[in-house]
Amino acid sequence: MLTLTENASTAVRDLTTRAGLPDSGGLRIAESEQQLGSFELALVPEAAPGDEVIDAEGATVFVPESTSTLLADLTLDADPSATGSPGFTLTPQG
Repeated sequence: MLTLTENASTAVRDLTTRAGLPDSGGLRIAESEQQLGSFELALVPEAAPGDEVIDAEGATVFVPESTSTLLADLTLDADPSATGSPGFTLTPQG
């Protein structure tokens, strides 16, 4: 299952709060249909049917079933020093 670093959890919480999402909202990570091997991130008000829901330190991330196997051994991290919006990266779990 995808894991989140403390930086990623903080960034997701901050983004969802600033976006005014309800408590059921979070960050959705899905495989891009336009660019093979890439992922699309979106702030959404709730999980879509069939989404895996990952709760990490109060941050909620949704991953479609079709993408969850691709992300299963990865960790989501964020660069807190990035200007504008945080830069998210996926790295192998270690």
